[in-house]
Amino acid sequence: MTTPKQPAPGKPGGPGGPGGAPRVGPGAWMAGPSLEKSSDFTGSAKRLLRSLRPERALIVTGLALTAVSVALTVAGPKILGTATDLIFNGAISAKLPAGADKEQVVAGLRERGDDTFADMISSMDVVPGEGIDFGAVGRVLLVALAVYLVASLLAVIQGRVTTRVVQQAMYRLRRQVQDKLSRLPLSYFDRQQRGEVLSRVTNDIDNLSQSMQQTLSMAANSLLTIVGVLAMMLWISPLLALVALVTVPLSMVVAAKIGARSKPQFIQQWASTGKLNAHIEEMYTGHTLVSVFGRRDEAAETFTEQNDKLYQASFKAQFISGMIQPAMMFIGNVNYVLVAVIGGLRVASGSLSLGDVQAFIQYSRQFTQPLSQLASMANLVQSGVASAERVFALLDAEEQRPDPDEPAKPERIEGRVAFEHVNFSYKEDEPLIEDLSLTVEPGQTVAIVGPTGAGKTTLVNLLMRFYELNAGRITLDGVDIAEMSRADLRSRTGMVLQDAWLFGGTIADNIAYGRADATREEVVEAARATQVDPFVRTLPDGYDTVLDEEGGTVSAGEKQLITIARAFLAEPAILILDEATSSVDTRTEVLIQRAMRSLRQGRTSFVIAHRLSTIRDADLILVMENGSIVEQGTHDELIEAGGSYQRLYAAQFAEAVTT
Repeated sequence: MTTPKQPAPGKPGGPGGPGGAPRVGPGAWMAGPSLEKSSDFTGSAKRLLRSLRPERALIVTGLALTAVSVALTVAGPKILGTATDLIFNGAISAKLPAGADKEQVVAGLRERGDDTFADMISSMDVVPGEGIDFGAVGRVLLVALAVYLVASLLAVIQGRVTTRVVQQAMYRLRRQVQDKLSRLPLSYFDRQQRGEVLSRVTNDIDNLSQSMQQTLSMAANSLLTIVGVLAMMLWISPLLALVALVTVPLSMVVAAKIGARSKPQFIQQWASTGKLNAHIEEMYTGHTLVSVFGRRDEAAETFTEQNDKLYQASFKAQFISGMIQPAMMFIGNVNYVLVAVIGGLRVASGSLSLGDVQAFIQYSRQFTQPLSQLASMANLVQSGVASAERVFALLDAEEQRPDPDEPAKPERIEGRVAFEHVNFSYKEDEPLIEDLSLTVEPGQTVAIVGPTGAGKTTLVNLLMRFYELNAGRITLDGVDIAEMSRADLRSRTGMVLQDAWLFGGTIADNIAYGRADATREEVVEAARATQVDPFVRTLPDGYDTVLDEEGGTVSAGEKQLITIARAFLAEPAILILDEATSSVDTRTEVLIQRAMRSLRQGRTSFVIAHRLSTIRDADLILVMENGSIVEQGTHDELIEAGGSYQRLYAAQFAEAVTT
């Protein structure tokens, strides 16, 4: 048999790298470079719009509702202008001599030299001495009220449609992210901090949802309002429309300049958010170690540093983008003054009616308002696209090799495992395992021992297809595991790890996690076989005792026994025990050893252990040292050989005696 090479401690496969012990402690919070791609605002924005294609029908419906609502809203000022003209004309006519017609009144004014007033009267629809027609004014106001009510109702419906569009798109995006996470290789999570991944899945998608909700509803409304208002202004007075449009290029330049300065700040804001979340998540899960090793001050300093970076980026992003609104308001007020002055002169000259000027002033405000809204949306768009980029980077990450279209299955599950000329490395230029061959017969228990960093866990990771081989193959009952589906392979494998993982739920639920169709009787039977039943019986709620995610209701040893019962109930053909007794006391270790003996009965087992006393009855012991399998055999054979295993065993025995 050719033996593999393993990396020295600290390299991939050793402690702190892929396949070795997980990184813990304050140093892990700053480890690893960011995997984010360079910013591509245009590309990400187009991709985001393409993601809305399934909602095209709803989008078209929303646009139609928006168009009708905007058209009615735009018609409102013109209708109110008609009411103003009725009131103003009536008030003027009441002051004119009754019985005379308008031409006589105008002629009389010109004879007196009052040409300005005469020009104004000639352009007005007045009947001297008639006064205000309140009936006509009331009818116009009722029409205006009906128009605004219908416009508001359509806007509400449009808002509901937009909400459905955004939420369906976000629902689909979350599903895509969830499916993507299940297809990512373990190496991706080796390089990424958990808090960073969680931030992309939660914070960035939530921010994207809020940004799209606001921008989609506002953008269409603002654009259509600009078109409709511009058309009405040109109809009322091309001259005043030209005056109002003078400020548009200035508004666009201001918005573009400010938006360009805020864009990198929003990107930095969400990148800093991800790093801060990663730090907080690791600081919370490792708070015990932080306290034990006296690194709380250092952790607090790291938090302060990351928090300060987030503060700086967020402050700059919000402050710079926030300058758009007041700048647009100032430009809009300048435009208002110009329209009011020129409009007043046009009314005085009789070129425009007072109602038209009033309507135009409203239109000028309506015209600048959507411009301001579009400009103020720049910060939402920048922030949303920055979050979309981070989510798309996750969706674009390289996936694990897909399962075969027609996966193979062993005809009979016996548990025969063979490593055939296996080569593997985490990095192309650093060979790790070279030409490893090993055969394990059904029902055998194989123990793998050796110093930390020898690559013991790497072997079982390859068996589980957490990583793919560079060359060679691993077979299960004669079938290449690369030709099997991962779900099928892993359903035949049970694992009990050093860190006992329990989820929030009852003890019965945790035991049945590996077999959802298990009955309560089967759960209890598995618990009895693995020494779980005695301590569960002492709990007030028994098997219905609810555990939190940390399993705080039970001790570390009891948690480990529950995970063993979980593996027992799943009835796997292959069993992997990775340092399952390394963190418990001697008495609990005895219980766990009894449970594991029951668990290993009739199953092919791989046991990784530092305590050599726990694997004396193994059928085969592999000793790994300095990247090679230096010895193999039974406990007695290796002791008699007087090699590495004997020295390891003697060292542990001497340490135990000294202790």
